[in-house]
Amino acid sequence: MTTSDVLIIGAGAAGLFCAGVCQQLGLKVVLLDHYPKVAEKIRISGGGRSNFTNTLMDASQPHRHFLGENPAFARSALTRYTAQDFVDLMKQHGVAFHEKHKGQLFCDNSSQDLIDVLVKECRVGAKGGEVLHWQPCALQHLSFHDSGESAPHYQAQTDRGAVQTQAVVVATGGLSIPQIGASDLGFRLATQFGLDIVPPRPALVPLTFEPQGWKKFSALSGLSLPVAIKTTQGKQVAAFEEDLLLTHKGLSGPAALQISSYWSPEQDITIDWLPECNLAQELFALKQQSKKLLSNELGAWLPHRLVQAWLDGQPQWHKAIPDTPDKALTVLAESLKRCTLRANGTEGYKKAEVTAGGVNVTELSQQTLESKKQPGLYFIGEVVDITGWLGGYNFQWAWSSAHACAKGLASQLNRL
Repeated sequence: MTTSDVLIIGAGAAGLFCAGVCQQLGLKVVLLDHYPKVAEKIRISGGGRSNFTNTLMDASQPHRHFLGENPAFARSALTRYTAQDFVDLMKQHGVAFHEKHKGQLFCDNSSQDLIDVLVKECRVGAKGGEVLHWQPCALQHLSFHDSGESAPHYQAQTDRGAVQTQAVVVATGGLSIPQIGASDLGFRLATQFGLDIVPPRPALVPLTFEPQGWKKFSALSGLSLPVAIKTTQGKQVAAFEEDLLLTHKGLSGPAALQISSYWSPEQDITIDWLPECNLAQELFALKQQSKKLLSNELGAWLPHRLVQAWLDGQPQWHKAIPDTPDKALTVLAESLKRCTLRANGTEGYKKAEVTAGGVNVTELSQQTLESKKQPGLYFIGEVVDITGWLGGYNFQWAWSSAHACAKGLASQLNRL
């Protein structure tokens, strides 16, 4: 029987960071993960360079960059451990990084630099804490004991034997990318101890369309361009200006991934293919100046392949621009500025960067992430119903929720 102060289930971003902070606060930690490779999701993230936080994050207004049934829940953790705090940690370890786009910070070299920081943090000795890192090691069973004969505690059966612990942190992530070990373990543990789950769904995921209706675009697979994209649900409008990638199945790239977190099957998606251009005004001005084909003029703004696909089967647009009726120009401009599409699904958890939904935040302490009904049981990171935008926001939630949890554990276990 191994005894510990804390058992952390899941050695991804949130679990690794929580383990490091806990041991630096004097706690004895057992950290386990069933997948053989350490922090594999971190390793493949950000094109192999890990977009580890975002400098534009407004921790006081989490609803701006996070979603869930109550994104304001994240405010406490995000304000107590900020993006700048994590940046300072990376600097402390000498990790070189750069800002790529809209506040997104990436490692200069590779994601391994970030993984190394998290592993090293688990080994920084202080106050007698320690981390026993068991990987690969699966959890087989977890039970809570409060008989009165001994102090309340949890007992876990694992591939490496039994663990008795005062507290358990569930940092198992969501269902995204099952090919690198994602599972529903965290949701099953929450359900086992009576916590409510907001139904999970793929987020930051490519969108798919009915094949026949997408035929016009499927030939454009691989084409990428900046667009404005939005979807509306009731009075709520989600809108982004990002690059959109056309695929043989549908839409991908940052624009599609961002909007997918807000999309549901009954909602249309609206795309402005020329967000920086008042197209109708430009076309009517050209009609007075140019003798070129309308398609050639459009080619100054849009990729040639997209122009050809857009005009295909529309004889009124296959003319020189002076010979094109005003109404046809108006219809063309409207079709490009307000293109409405109806996706029929997503590429699912296999391609989703994160899982939306999860443990309902009404079940958890905003300060410590501890269950309100099950003492000593904590949930952090992606397994919780807090989902960030693309661009480092989900990693920051992992760091912030893990830090808040570790602080709460140290306080609860009287080790501060």
